[in-house]
Amino acid sequence: MRDRASMTAADQRPGEDALDRTLRPHDFAEYIGQARILDKLRVYVQAARRRGEALDHVLLAGPPGLGKTTLAHVIAHELEVPIHVTSGPAIEHKGDLAGILTALEERAVLFIDEIHRLTPIVEENLYPAMEDFSLDLVIGDGPGARSMRLGLPRFTLVGATTRTGLLTSPLLNRFGISERLEHYDAKDLATIVLRSARILDVKIDAAGAGEIARRSRGTPRIANRLLKRVRDFAEVIFDGRIDARVAGDALERLAVDQAGFDDMDRAILRAIIEKFDGGPVGIESLAASVGEERGTLEDVYEPFLIQGGFLQRTPRGRVATRRAYEHLGLPVRGPGGAPPGTPEQGSLL
Repeated sequence: MRDRASMTAADQRPGEDALDRTLRPHDFAEYIGQARILDKLRVYVQAARRRGEALDHVLLAGPPGLGKTTLAHVIAHELEVPIHVTSGPAIEHKGDLAGILTALEERAVLFIDEIHRLTPIVEENLYPAMEDFSLDLVIGDGPGARSMRLGLPRFTLVGATTRTGLLTSPLLNRFGISERLEHYDAKDLATIVLRSARILDVKIDAAGAGEIARRSRGTPRIANRLLKRVRDFAEVIFDGRIDARVAGDALERLAVDQAGFDDMDRAILRAIIEKFDGGPVGIESLAASVGEERGTLEDVYEPFLIQGGFLQRTPRGRVATRRAYEHLGLPVRGPGGAPPGTPEQGSLL
């Protein structure tokens, strides 16, 4: 179990971040959703504890907000070992990596968020640490320099990434356990909302939780954020209780529609339809047209739009689907602004 000394500085920050952490489940029993992954992790963790060994290194992939960080903390809790938290961009030099690794306890969990953003030098020095639990160091400079290998305690690296494609094959191959988290269905999200409401002492019924869940884009982080904002409207404008009517009214004021779209989702689809005649349009042009970074579009917005059937990725670029037109109340057009059913230019039909 973790004591106060083993907690990171981020664990001790007050305010909204601390409140978010109180909503996070602490063990497998409290974790809602991702049942297929949890069933396997329970077995892996129990086997490692019985043998008194460190759990194999774990890679958690998936869009932001699905619980990768939470799951890393749950794994550490179930293993009854401390967890050390950092991120890929924070480890700038191999000296930073050496300092982190040499401070680990036996069987501890090292969680690296955004692991795909490790620099090549740091990543190469991580290989022997993951595989042989050792660290190669160079002492001295010039002709007198010599290398030495430093032994490390056996630890479990839990890496989280939203961009699996950016991970190199040598790094991927060193993870004994690799799992991808999927978006949640409305039923699991409603359960999460009800659990968070109990922790926050928010009065909400099943219909109100269901309304928030349906508009949460399949993401627990968004569900909890919307719950807290709906709570504000319920307390100030209504009687403090959240039902379907109160939740719907508050979410409309927040510009979150029935499909869970926010202003940026609608801006992306409108840009494709109105500025680029429905597509196809390249990601760089689309990012420039809506004033957002390419990576944010690819990691945050596109997965939801694609899974919902509103957007397609094609070899030539992004294309808005019929469902996108219908959702925005726009007349349906084919690619390039042609009437529906008109073959694209260059088609053999």
